[in-house]
Amino acid sequence: MNETMVCVVGNVATQPVYREPAAGPSARFRLAVTSRYWDRDKSAWADGHTNFFTVWANRQLAVNAAASLNVGEPVVVQGRLKVRTEVREGQQTRVSADIDAVAIGHDLARGTSAFRRAGKPELAAPQRPEPNWETPPEESDAPPAQPPSQTATVT
Repeated sequence: MNETMVCVVGNVATQPVYREPAAGPSARFRLAVTSRYWDRDKSAWADGHTNFFTVWANRQLAVNAAASLNVGEPVVVQGRLKVRTEVREGQQTRVSADIDAVAIGHDLARGTSAFRRAGKPELAAPQRPEPNWETPPEESDAPPAQPPSQTATVT
């Protein structure tokens, strides 16, 4: 399958919106990506055009993104690029770019971050009893077995 994979560096533009439909957790947020260039006339860096992407995350990535991201934070997003065009009644054609995220992380070139592993969700499966891990005693450690009595009582 031919897919356009991209890696985009930008800032979180909107607070992630988290939903939990029947298909599983989903989150989306807008990502602002502004190009920078060297302005020779001013001898300084200048901001160029800003592109906005809607980033979609699913399953555990959605849960973690919603809990970790805030507006203004620098992030790196890797995923599949999807460009959509919409024609509305009598209006101009609208083009939007979405990224179906595979990985999202804070941009450590612009700050620090502390990683916390997410806990595994409890499964609905019944709990199994803990197995007995004790080893049986060795034969030399056990008291010798007594043979059954061979005397019979006569009446």
